[in-house]
Amino acid sequence: MKCSIKIYLKILLPLLFIFFFTSNVNAGVVRDYINKYHNLVEQLSAEYGIPRSVITAISIVESGAGQTKNGRLLNNHFGIVGKNNLLKTNGIKTMFKQYPNAEASFKDFCGMVSRKKYYAKLKGNKSSLLWINAMAKAGYSTQPEVWKKLILNAIKKYNLDKPNNISHSKWTIIN
Repeated sequence: MKCSIKIYLKILLPLLFIFFFTSNVNAGVVRDYINKYHNLVEQLSAEYGIPRSVITAISIVESGAGQTKNGRLLNNHFGIVGKNNLLKTNGIKTMFKQYPNAEASFKDFCGMVSRKKYYAKLKGNKSSLLWINAMAKAGYSTQPEVWKKLILNAIKKYNLDKPNNISHSKWTIIN
């Protein structure tokens, strides 16, 4: 019985997460999110040599385009674990790090990535696939295969690899 529960959890939970992510974040919310953080992502991409598509897609997936509790209450757009004061202020216990604002979350993410072993080899490389594979292999997610699919799907769906599709009103979504 325990074995079937483990299989159930390993298969069903990731599928439920994918369904929840793809069905609950509407395209307008994602477009607004991408446009809101476009300049910050451009700046951090240039500074750290991490593709903007990677930064943007991970933040979309990890924070539900800013709509998750972590995104709203903690300004945590990347699922980074750390200290917070939500238990004291809101009676909510969580293991995720709290930031004073979204910009601090984006900067902390890039700083964290820049300290990883794979970073020196990939810095400046524009291949989203290489970055995502390296991050998954290094343990960024507890469900690396599911996580990779979510990130790569977000890059494709929101055309994040296209030079002019991250901001401006000509932003499009592939269905």
